[in-house]
Amino acid sequence: MRDNRSLDIVLVLLGTTILWELAVRIFHAPAIILPPPSAIWAAFMQSPWVFIRNMLYTLMTTGIAFAISVVLGVIMAVGIVQSKFLERTLYTLLIAINSVPKVALAPLFVIWLGTGASSQLAVAVMLAIFPIVINTVLGLRSVDPDMLNLAKATRASKFDIIYKIRVPNALPSLFSGMKVGISFALVGAIVGEFVAGGRGLGFLVLTAQGQFDTTRVFVSLVLLGIMGTILFYAVDVAERIALPWHSSQRQPNA
Repeated sequence: MRDNRSLDIVLVLLGTTILWELAVRIFHAPAIILPPPSAIWAAFMQSPWVFIRNMLYTLMTTGIAFAISVVLGVIMAVGIVQSKFLERTLYTLLIAINSVPKVALAPLFVIWLGTGASSQLAVAVMLAIFPIVINTVLGLRSVDPDMLNLAKATRASKFDIIYKIRVPNALPSLFSGMKVGISFALVGAIVGEFVAGGRGLGFLVLTAQGQFDTTRVFVSLVLLGIMGTILFYAVDVAERIALPWHSSQRQPNA
């Protein structure tokens, strides 16, 4: 079934690329509006290492921000579940911050942290951490009450209840949050490169836009799409390895 899904994806992408190329040539769309895939490929091949170096920089920023978000997100979620005070304060603060457009907050990080990697990481973490915290809190709270009562009856410590009961129960929800978080980390890295970049695919998009070079913009966008897809499925594979017992990993009979 997974092989069929991969084949379907390849066929859809191939068909879309062919239709795109034909539509541009038939309707004579200006390259500044919509370049054909062949022109996008040619632009990439003119300076492949420029795009690859900047893609690796964006990937590094995304990966570091995602790792920080997972660690901090799990710690925050455990604290929120265990402490009514943190639930009233930290949880509410996270919701309030998440309601503010991140593009509006990004310039503040430039003022506080300067241009460069620090402010880019801060923006990426700010975007990625919210879905991880929310989903992990949901998972930590969804433990069967009978299991908690049994643990308390056997005089299990709070640490044992968290480590042996709540955290394993929350893993499916955590991975759901991580799938969203990895995409948000990539978006945050790009936003950070827009406002504080000197490197990265976001910086290339901004530079190409200033030169009205639509083709190079599309090269960066295609690379971002490929990178985002790979990162998402990397988390999906990690979930399959870590949670082979979960119902979401069972293949349907039909």
